[in-house]
Amino acid sequence: MKAYNFLIKYRLPISIILLVAGVYVNYSGSFWPAFPLYLVGVVLLFSHFFFGPLRLIQDYMENGDLDGAEKVLNSVKFPNLLYKPIRSVYYTLKGNIAMSKQDFDGAETMMKKGLDLGMPMKEAEGASLLQMGMLAMQKGNTRQGESYIRQAIRKGLPDKENEAAAYLQMCSIMMNKREFRAAKDFFRKAKACKPTTPQIVSQIKEIEKYISRMPG
Repeated sequence: MKAYNFLIKYRLPISIILLVAGVYVNYSGSFWPAFPLYLVGVVLLFSHFFFGPLRLIQDYMENGDLDGAEKVLNSVKFPNLLYKPIRSVYYTLKGNIAMSKQDFDGAETMMKKGLDLGMPMKEAEGASLLQMGMLAMQKGNTRQGESYIRQAIRKGLPDKENEAAAYLQMCSIMMNKREFRAAKDFFRKAKACKPTTPQIVSQIKEIEKYISRMPG
């Protein structure tokens, strides 16, 4: 795996070296001995621009190293050359990092680009829509936020933690709209997910204190 990551990280200079070596072998000898150098060099050069280095981000994300992940993303100089599903993931990750920096406008712009390109999996699309909904809520656009979150629920979310977060957000929206029956229904769905994330568990406990006293 380390060797593979090394190849991904340095395939551009390796491809250039191979192509230069191919030209030299071709010039000093003949084409066919240089052909393998040309072939491997072109494949590496193509994969560098078509697939990008996003495989390298996995380790950084798992370790919570957002700075490292951002450096990998910033190394992509021509994102429009990326394969469309990979380009979508690229913009989504850019949006996630922007959100972690409280750059909500930048996060929204990047995530919209990712959604417009189409996500490779419905669950990933649902997660992006949920994040877009959270962003809209933070910017005070409740109507847009509700629309995004409802879309996220319909598309499907990747795990119970995300589902619980979506239902809790809908519960809060319904409470503010004084649609108490709907609020209670979304709250029951959130609890049924049995989330373990401390922040979500804390929100459930807080809402539970007074939701039973609501009419409806």
